[in-house]
Amino acid sequence: MTNHTLSPTRASEYDDNEIVNLTANAHMDDILAVRLSRRSALKGGVSVTAGALLGGLGLSACGGNDDPAPEASEALSLGFNAVAKNLNDLVTVPEGYQVSILHALGDPLHYGDESWKDDGSESAESYNRRVGDGHDGMYFFGLTEDGKYDAARSDRGLLAVNHEYVVQPYGLHPAGITAGAARVAGEVEKEIYAHGVSVVEVKRGTGSDMGMVRGSRFNRRVTSATEMVFTGPAKGSALVRTRFSTDGLKTRGTNNNCANGYTPWGTYLTCEENWLNVVARAAGDNALRSAKEVAGLNRYGLPENRKSPYLWDTAGSTDLFARWTSSVTGATSADDYRNIANTFGWVVEIDPFNPTSTPAKRTALGRMNHEGAWPAPAVVGQPIVMYMGDDARNEYIYKFVSKAVWDAKDVNGGMAAGAKYLDEGTLYVAKFNADGSGQWLELSFGKNGLDASNATFAFADQADVVTHARIAADIRGATKMDRPEWGGVNPLNGEAYMTLTNNSNRVATTATPTGSQLKPDAANPRYYEDMKGSTSQKGNPNGHIIRWREAGGSVAATSFAWDIYLFAAQSDAAADVNLSGLTAVNDFSSPDGLYFDPRGLLWIQTDDGAYTDVTNCMMLAAVPGKVGDGGAATAAGGTATIKGANATANTVRRFLVGPKDCEITGIAVTPDGKTLFFNVQHPGENGTLATMTSHWPDSQTTTGSTKRPRSATVVVTRKDGGAIGI
Repeated sequence: MTNHTLSPTRASEYDDNEIVNLTANAHMDDILAVRLSRRSALKGGVSVTAGALLGGLGLSACGGNDDPAPEASEALSLGFNAVAKNLNDLVTVPEGYQVSILHALGDPLHYGDESWKDDGSESAESYNRRVGDGHDGMYFFGLTEDGKYDAARSDRGLLAVNHEYVVQPYGLHPAGITAGAARVAGEVEKEIYAHGVSVVEVKRGTGSDMGMVRGSRFNRRVTSATEMVFTGPAKGSALVRTRFSTDGLKTRGTNNNCANGYTPWGTYLTCEENWLNVVARAAGDNALRSAKEVAGLNRYGLPENRKSPYLWDTAGSTDLFARWTSSVTGATSADDYRNIANTFGWVVEIDPFNPTSTPAKRTALGRMNHEGAWPAPAVVGQPIVMYMGDDARNEYIYKFVSKAVWDAKDVNGGMAAGAKYLDEGTLYVAKFNADGSGQWLELSFGKNGLDASNATFAFADQADVVTHARIAADIRGATKMDRPEWGGVNPLNGEAYMTLTNNSNRVATTATPTGSQLKPDAANPRYYEDMKGSTSQKGNPNGHIIRWREAGGSVAATSFAWDIYLFAAQSDAAADVNLSGLTAVNDFSSPDGLYFDPRGLLWIQTDDGAYTDVTNCMMLAAVPGKVGDGGAATAAGGTATIKGANATANTVRRFLVGPKDCEITGIAVTPDGKTLFFNVQHPGENGTLATMTSHWPDSQTTTGSTKRPRSATVVVTRKDGGAIGI
C-alpha cells in the first residue's frame, strides 16, 4: 500500500496510517512483566531470556504436536548477483535478466480506444476500457484453450491487477486537479473509473516474455462504479442498506484495492484498504445517529465533519457523486447513503474467466482496512483458510476458516464455489504471547461476550460482528501490530508470514504512553530513532516480518508458535536495530509486499520513506527457514523478543531496485518459474507536472525522456530463458 505519511502524494491528504484503535488491550511488555521482571531477564543474560521466551517454540506452543515442521527443500538456492542500491530512474535487475512493460496507466484493453497520449486527454468513459492507476496486488491464472483455469499453465493466462488509487497530477488530468472547493465532475468521473481492477489476457511471445492480448474477450475493468452483490452474514443487513439498494443485497464499486488473494477454484480476491480516501461525513452528523453508530464510525476513522481527500462527493448532485458521503440526509437509509462506509472494507471475489459475472463482497471475512487475503494451500477434506491483515497502526491480523471442506471437483467452480467456501465459516483474530505462543481468538456472535449484552458495543448478530470486526477484536484482546500488510504461506512447510511495515507511534519502554501510543512488545519489539538520527521518525520506522506455525500442522488450529523472520534495517545500524545481521546485499526498510512463488521462493517488496536518500524501493528474494531457527534477542529499547536465523547473502539477496519515488508492489510468478510480474506504483510521486522527478516507464528505454510517469506492470525474464531467481 502507499505510505502517505512517510512519502506524501499530491493525490491525498488522508493519513492512511491514522490510528483509530484506542483500546486498552494488554501490551506484550506488561504480559512479560508478569512472567519475569525486565531487570532479572536482562541480568540473567541470554540463558534466562531464552528460557522464558523460547519455551513457546517447543511442545507447549505447538499444542502438543511432537512432529517437527517439514523442512524446506535444500535444493532451493539463489542464483543471481545482488543488485546494488541506487537512485536511478529505471528498474535495475541482475546481470542476465531483462524487463519489459506489460501495461501502464491509460493503455487501452480493446481496439477502438486510441493509445495513451501523455496529456491526460482521454475521456472519463474510456477508463471503463483502459488500464487503471496505482497498480498494486495481482495474480496470474493459467488459461486453457477452452477458457478454463489451469494452475499448471505458464505460457498463457489471465493477469488480474489492482488499481489502488490515482495520482491525479500526472496521468489522468491535463493539468492536474482543477483547484476549488468543489471538484470538476469530469475529473472525478475519470478517477472513479481509474480505480478497481484490470483483468487482461497475457501470452508468451519469444522466450519467456509476456505480452498483453489487446481485444481479448477476457479483458475487463471492475471500477468504483461496477455493480456488486453482498454475500455472507451482512447480506441484506440494515447496516448496508442504501438508496441504491434498499434491501442491502447489492452495492456499487470496489475502491482503494491494495493487496489481493486468490482461490484454489480459480477466482481473484481484491481487497479494499484505504477506502476512507473517498468517503466524507458531514458536521453535526453525530446528533442524527445512535451512540452505537457513532462508535462504529469513529472506530473505522470516519468522525463527523470529515472531508474526504478526493472530495468526490462535491462534484455534483447526481448519484455517481452524492453517494460518497456517509451522512444522514434523509428520513431513512433508503433515502440517503448514511451506510456507504459499511459497504467498503471487504474482500471482493471476481471470476476472471467469466467477464459478465457479478463480483461479490464476501462479508464473512470481516470488514477492515483489508490489505489482502492469502490462502493456505488447499487440502482435500480440510477447510479453506485465509490470512488477512488490517493495515493501520495498532490493528490486527485475522484468519478465516471455512465451514465447507475442500473438494478438488470445485476447481473452475467460479462464484458458486466462492459462495460455498467463503460465505460460511469462522473469523479469528491473532493474539501473540510473549513466550512465542499465540492464539486465534474466535469472533462469533453469541460467544466470548460478542452479544447484545456487551457494555462496550451491543452486537445484534453476526452481521454486526463482521461489519465491526475491529471492535470485536478489541473486545477479545487481540495484539496490536505495527501495520499488518502483505502475507503468504510457505508451500514447502505451511508456515505463514506477514509484513509489519513500520510504526512511528511506539514509545520507549520507560515512557508513559498517551492516546494511541504503545510501548514495544515481543511481537513488535523495537523502539529507536530513525537510522539517520531524525527526530521526526521514532519507534519502528523500518518494520519487520513476523511468521507463525500452526499447532499440529493444521491451518485450522486455534494456537500457533511464532517468531520474527527478519528485522528491516540499514546494514550499518546498531546490532540491536539490525537484529537480522543485514549487509549491503540485503538491507532494506519498510517491507510491504510479500509473496511465495510456487517453488517456495519468498519475494519481499518495499514501500519506504526512511531509506530513500540512499536507494529507491526494491524487491528481494529469499530462501526462508522455519519458525524456531533463531533464538532469543533483545531489541533496541530493551524489549525481549524471538528472532529467526540471521540473514546471509545466500538466504536473502536484493533482486531489483525500482525507479524514483516509487513503491515496488504486486508480484506473480508463472508455475514454471520463468516469468515474473511485478508492479511499479506512483513513480515520481514527489514531483509536479512542472517539475517531474521521474519519467518512468518511458525512461526505462528512452534516455532524456520528458514524458509523464505512470504506474505500470513489469515483466522480468532471464535472457537465457531459465527460471527466475535460482
